[in-house]
Amino acid sequence: MTSNERKEARYHRRKAQREEKRRARVEAHNFERVTDPQSLYNAAKESRKGVYWKASVQRYWMNILRNVFQTHKDLQAGKDIRRGFIEFGICERGKARHIRSVHFSERVVQKSLCTNALIPHLLPSLIHDNGASVKGKGVHFAIKRLKTHLRRHFNEHGREGYVLLVDFRKYFDSIRHEPIKDIYTKAFGEDKRLVDLSMGFIYAFGDISLGLGSESSQIGAVRYSSRNDHYAKEVLRCKYYGRFMDDSYFICESKEEAKRILAAMIPLYAAMGITVSPNKTAIVKLTRGFTFLKTHFSITETGRIVARPNRKSITRQRRKLKKFKKFHAAGKMSMHEIRNSYMSWRGYVGQINSRRTIRTMDQLYKKLFGCSHNVKHPKQKQEVITWQKKKQPQKQ
Repeated sequence: MTSNERKEARYHRRKAQREEKRRARVEAHNFERVTDPQSLYNAAKESRKGVYWKASVQRYWMNILRNVFQTHKDLQAGKDIRRGFIEFGICERGKARHIRSVHFSERVVQKSLCTNALIPHLLPSLIHDNGASVKGKGVHFAIKRLKTHLRRHFNEHGREGYVLLVDFRKYFDSIRHEPIKDIYTKAFGEDKRLVDLSMGFIYAFGDISLGLGSESSQIGAVRYSSRNDHYAKEVLRCKYYGRFMDDSYFICESKEEAKRILAAMIPLYAAMGITVSPNKTAIVKLTRGFTFLKTHFSITETGRIVARPNRKSITRQRRKLKKFKKFHAAGKMSMHEIRNSYMSWRGYVGQINSRRTIRTMDQLYKKLFGCSHNVKHPKQKQEVITWQKKKQPQKQ
């Protein structure tokens, strides 16, 4: 047997193994499993985490068994369980975002759909260096992989090289529905009911785009550009490449290679309706340092990878603490809420090289609030209204 014949035989074996795994996924994660009452009950328990204080969640949970079985019957009968959106706007880092949140009863179905169908079917096809909305990964995983890629590049080429940073412009608003339907149809096989249920949540956002505030939209957005990830890894042979939702990086040996990769990727993005942001897409020399996911990366002459918080994020946190001081004086925020918010930020930046930043921010916290961040504050007690039945007159 020649080497080409061995490669061909190995290819067919691996293809058969992939097909066998796919058939097993289709059989195990189908429409019946998504709409099973036990799956819906488990999804309800997961969906209430962090929002159980809301009245709508408590009302749903008061009759949990009745609601779960009614949802099961409606899904089995093919009824539309969508109830529209709760729309509101937020300002995130100075950027206005329009949120379309679904009702809790619909969120339960989406949670069951994502847990029992979308995640098992769609995530196995993602590249390893795509860490957005994947259990066990996240922002710190993406930062860790980037540091690993920089370290390997330094071992091969030293500090010489460039990084191509690519950012998509209005990524969620530019996602088309037909490619998403093709992805779902291929993944779910002959399970048409599962495809219709999944696409029903997508069509609710209009003719194009995926809305912020929906869990199924997050999974769909992660999978949408996976085809381009495989092209960058397997066709362009870019080993040191990673993506986190709409942010991507390519570590290249030369500036010419970075330009060639960008010229090859832009038509692929355009074919899927994705527009590259000209203001945030750049080719940066490694010796100058660059920013990715609000973290500034640099390489020392000895090869040490230094990751520090972005200067803008530090300034934003200082302003936030001063704003919290005013809210606390006005009675709008308690020290328990302020400390929770600060400790959340502190735990995030503690994963990177930020010892001096944390020390100066701790000093500002103590100066503003007159106590250390280690001091725990009791949670403010809220007035609890209890309803009592009227006493019935005793029979004589």
